[in-house]
Amino acid sequence: MGARETDVYDVVGVGFGPSNLSLAVAIQEHNSSTSDRPLTAAFFERQEAFGWHRNMLLPAATMQIPFLKDIATFRNPASRYSFVAYLHASGRLAGFVNNQTFFPTRREFHQYLEWVAANFTDQVSYGSEVVGLRLSGQGAGAGAPAHLEVEVGGGAGRQRNSVRARNVVVSTGLVPRMPEGVLGDDRVWHSSEFLTRFRGLKPADLRAVAVVGAGQSAAEITRFVHDTAPHAQVYSVIPSYGYALADDTPFANQVFDPAAVDDYYFGTDRARQAFWDYHTNTNYSVVDDDVIRDLYRRSYDEQVNGARRLHFLNLTRVGEVKRAGDETRVLLMNGERRELEVDLCVFATGYHGMEPAGVLGDLAPYCLRDEAGRLRVERDYRLVTGPELPGGIYLQGGTEHTHGLSSSLLSNIAVRSGEIAESIVSRHRIERELEQALPVEPAGKAR
Repeated sequence: MGARETDVYDVVGVGFGPSNLSLAVAIQEHNSSTSDRPLTAAFFERQEAFGWHRNMLLPAATMQIPFLKDIATFRNPASRYSFVAYLHASGRLAGFVNNQTFFPTRREFHQYLEWVAANFTDQVSYGSEVVGLRLSGQGAGAGAPAHLEVEVGGGAGRQRNSVRARNVVVSTGLVPRMPEGVLGDDRVWHSSEFLTRFRGLKPADLRAVAVVGAGQSAAEITRFVHDTAPHAQVYSVIPSYGYALADDTPFANQVFDPAAVDDYYFGTDRARQAFWDYHTNTNYSVVDDDVIRDLYRRSYDEQVNGARRLHFLNLTRVGEVKRAGDETRVLLMNGERRELEVDLCVFATGYHGMEPAGVLGDLAPYCLRDEAGRLRVERDYRLVTGPELPGGIYLQGGTEHTHGLSSSLLSNIAVRSGEIAESIVSRHRIERELEQALPVEPAGKAR
């Protein structure tokens, strides 16, 4: 796709993961159902091709949300981009139904996302990273800029360029988090790098592997390494007393319903805090029941057989990781200090939330903040900005403080993208009506 500098797009998306892919679907379906001027859109993605957590597409790893929480169904059950439509197009609808599960494998869901993304290649510039936003200098009237300008950095062999937009939707994803003082290298990884790096090793040569973390990714990597490195001692380093169970019971799951966003956004400070106090165990540092039971069963069987390879180091934290030649030494702290020598240490220690400040660039001063210094966000995910800023800046992520637990998750992705698209359409309609209502100046009269 080649976005043209001379064009002014109604929507420019920063990032093209599942969230902005869902937005692209919502925009296309709006355009096909209205006689109004269609919305124009362009997306910029720094990856060279569509991909979503590729390095955690482990064998047999399943989604933690039902297939109906795809990128379209909750907004439009009749969408041609639903997961069911994908299964039908792939000839696997009957097979999936016979499998009797609500939860597809992560690999299959990724294939579904790729299938949808293939319909929007004409709107996406891959290998293109947005490096900042600024005011367009091509506006008219009172010397004020009319549009937002999106600056796109040049990758290998690419020139830096910019495009103009009436609205920008930021969805740059989460940022991998490592413990303070720990630096990654060829044998110290974050889980976001896992499969790519693991494929570069010979698993049969591994003697000891440490996996640090208490969440789903940590548990899945521990199981995967135990399966694929037959001679390795596998150490699961857990800050809690074993893995905690993810609460996916019906009442708890309501915190991810679209209606819960209103309850959070318009709720009192006390009500908002209750969401976090009572329901973080639905998503954060928790593991699915079947994975917990599988790992415990493996550990117990090894005890019975007298040949232990799987070790759970509970109530333990990593204080330091040191490299000495080919040796990697992990300093463990559990009331006492001990060193563990490993061939590989994987940190499944989560992510920092999306921080849009780097993308906002020159426009950051126009974006208003609350008393805690956080960006103010309207219910439709639009940043609250000063009146001098034209257009709108929307966030897909980084809104946990205003919209609650589902802000960066797939659960509410279809409805959230639909609300953003509808907000953009409604604001454009209001602007057109205002323009039509303005009195026409007599010919020759200067303003």
